[in-house]
Amino acid sequence: MSSPKFRDLSSASKLIVIIELTLFAGSLFLALYLNRQFNFVEQASIPTNIEFVYSLIFALMVQLSSLALGLYNSKLRENFRGVIRRMLVSVAMGFFIFTIINPFFGSQALQIELIAMSSVTSFVLASSFRWLTLQIDFFGLNKRKVLVIGAGERAAIIEQRMRRDVDRQGFILHGFIIMVGDKDNGVVRENRIDLDGSLVNYTLENEIDEIVVAADERRENLPVDELFACKIRGVEVTEILDFIERETGQIAVNLIYPSWVIYSNGFASNNYLRNALDWIFNATMAFFLFLFTWPIMLITALLIKIEDGWGSPVFYSQERVGLDGQAFSIIKFRSMRIDAEKDGAQMASKNDDRTTTVGKRIRKYRIDELPQLYNVMRGEMGFVGPRPERPEFVQNLVKTIPYYNERHNVKPGLTGWAQLKYPYGETDADSLEKLKYDLYYIKHRSFLLDLLILIRTVEIVLFGQGR
Repeated sequence: MSSPKFRDLSSASKLIVIIELTLFAGSLFLALYLNRQFNFVEQASIPTNIEFVYSLIFALMVQLSSLALGLYNSKLRENFRGVIRRMLVSVAMGFFIFTIINPFFGSQALQIELIAMSSVTSFVLASSFRWLTLQIDFFGLNKRKVLVIGAGERAAIIEQRMRRDVDRQGFILHGFIIMVGDKDNGVVRENRIDLDGSLVNYTLENEIDEIVVAADERRENLPVDELFACKIRGVEVTEILDFIERETGQIAVNLIYPSWVIYSNGFASNNYLRNALDWIFNATMAFFLFLFTWPIMLITALLIKIEDGWGSPVFYSQERVGLDGQAFSIIKFRSMRIDAEKDGAQMASKNDDRTTTVGKRIRKYRIDELPQLYNVMRGEMGFVGPRPERPEFVQNLVKTIPYYNERHNVKPGLTGWAQLKYPYGETDADSLEKLKYDLYYIKHRSFLLDLLILIRTVEIVLFGQGR
């Protein structure tokens, strides 16, 4: 199985990353070459190898911005106009960042006109390439043909969770083989196969790349010998839990059985080096973020006072459940009316009528969560992790949702995999969906995954997609 760290990017998306990195770097390199030939602007002489380094730095700045804006997300639901808008913002961000570091190059710093010229060229080339990928269905490359063993209740999870084309970016679903012992509430709309002959022959004749084992009754009816024969012939055999985890970025909690947790890779918590550096890294980031955002926080406090009166509180403190189930007090800007919970604790909803006018704006751009930097500095939270919930809700969720307590094995975070993938949690069913993503994060927790989540959060802030 391939590395999970950037599994959210499909094979085609990774190829686009490489191509666009070349386009972005080539744009600056071309601008420098043309300037040498035609002398558009007066520029100090720069060796070719240094030009190459500058081009690579520029490309990385633009590409990091593109990643932050979701342009390499294989499930990005945007029309061409939306893609162009994001591309324009990412190139502008890359231009801005590069111009900030440009003076540090000293006497060999680039003229601003050359950086602007390369930015325009990058936008034109990348936009043209994106248009081409949409025209020729570029994302159809490298799709695997998948055959599912079973057509019952477990197999139906695939039909229900991956019914849209956008959910099948990495594979083509050939069909579901009916097995003895399949439950009645199974696959309905997909191709059901009543296989009489050999599974090996059928797999080879139909050029199946992967077999997903999803039978409801596996002890006696699973064709183990034939699955082994398929595997030694190069066909990948995957358990349904691993298949759903890989394709959706979540763990199907309702399908988990203890032996899978025991033998599965991941869920490692004794990373002593990471644990030792965790607080230092998060506290340092929180301090520098505070230096950049304190003016925004001051303006927010004034707006809250103006709306609700100078005697009204700006912050509110609320008990949440953190690492190992320990309670702590979270601090946020008050975004709801003072009497928002006069009838008891309630989960926040998308269009909550308890939210104030200022509160709606600061929640949309996640400004209300900036005071939690204090919690990060205290070591009660990290930047990335499961969202901390209130004890009143946790007590009920632990009883109704299996494995819910496992999300408390890591520190809660300001942002997280579940917040990116499933931002709203109004009901127990929503909590179950978010738990699937939280468990995926806990299992595959790494510095690279944290970095991916952080830069994806930039997209939510810039486009006001927060709640």
